[in-house]
Amino acid sequence: MVLAVGTFAVMDAMLKQLAGHYPPIQVSFLRCAASLPFVLVPIALTGRWARLRPVNLPLHLLRGGFAVVMLWGFVWAVGRATLTDVYAVFMSAPLVVLALAALFLGERIGPLRWAAVLLGMTGVVVTLAPSGEGMQLAVGAVAFLAAFSYAASIVTVRVLARTDTTSSMVFWFLALVALAAGLASLPGWVGIRAEHWTWIVAVGFTGWVAQLLVTEAFKLAPASVVAPFEYTALIWALCIDFAFWQALPSGQALVGATIVVAAGLLVLVRERVAPAAGA
Repeated sequence: MVLAVGTFAVMDAMLKQLAGHYPPIQVSFLRCAASLPFVLVPIALTGRWARLRPVNLPLHLLRGGFAVVMLWGFVWAVGRATLTDVYAVFMSAPLVVLALAALFLGERIGPLRWAAVLLGMTGVVVTLAPSGEGMQLAVGAVAFLAAFSYAASIVTVRVLARTDTTSSMVFWFLALVALAAGLASLPGWVGIRAEHWTWIVAVGFTGWVAQLLVTEAFKLAPASVVAPFEYTALIWALCIDFAFWQALPSGQALVGATIVVAAGLLVLVRERVAPAAGA
C-alpha cells in the first residue's frame, strides 16, 4: 500500500507538471485516456470483453460526472499549490465518504464516528482559514470540492459493486471521464508538446500500476490494516515537493493535515475494535 500511494503521488506530481502547460480539463482528459490502453490490453489478451458490459448505466454516468469534477478540481489545485497543501485537504475524503454513506446508503454511523467526521472537517477549516501563510482560500475550496466529488464517486461504487464487475467500473470510469473532459477541453485545446508525450504515457502507466498495487494490498491484508497507510501520501508529497520544487508546506497546512489524519485514524481504530457496534 505504501508503494501504491507513492506511485499515485508520483503520478500526481506529473499531473502538476502538466498543469503548468495545459488547461486542467485537458490534463484530466490526458490522465484517463493514457490509462485506458493499460486497462484494455489484459482484457483483449484474455478475450473477456463481456466483463466490461455496464449494468447500471445511469449510475456509471453519475459517477463519471463526479469524477470529471474531482479530476478537474485536483489538477486545478495542484497547479496553484504544493502537493502537500492539496493533500492536506484531500485526505478528508474518507471522512466525507463516511458521512455520505450514512446519509444516502443508510449505513449505521454512531456518535464516535460522527465526532471523527466533525474533527476532520475542523482540520479542513484550519487548513483553509485565511492567514499570512497557507494556501489561498479559493485553491483550498476547489481542493475540497475535488475531495467531496471523489467521496461521492466512492459512494456510487458501493452501489455499482452490487451489479457491475470491477473491470466494468474501472473501464467506464476512465472512458466517461476521457470523453467528457475531452469534449470540454476542445474549445481551449493546447497542442501537445513532443517532450510531454513521455510524461503522458508515464501518467497512464503509473495510474495503472498504482491501482494494481492497491488491489494486491487489500488482497493480502484486511482493510483496517491496509487503509491507514493511505495517509503516507502526505510523506510522499513532502518529499516530492522538496525534491522537485524545493517547496515546503505551510505550518497551517501541516496542523490541518494532522487533525484530518487523526480523525481518519480514530475511525479506523474504532472499526477494528468494534466494527459492528454502530459507534
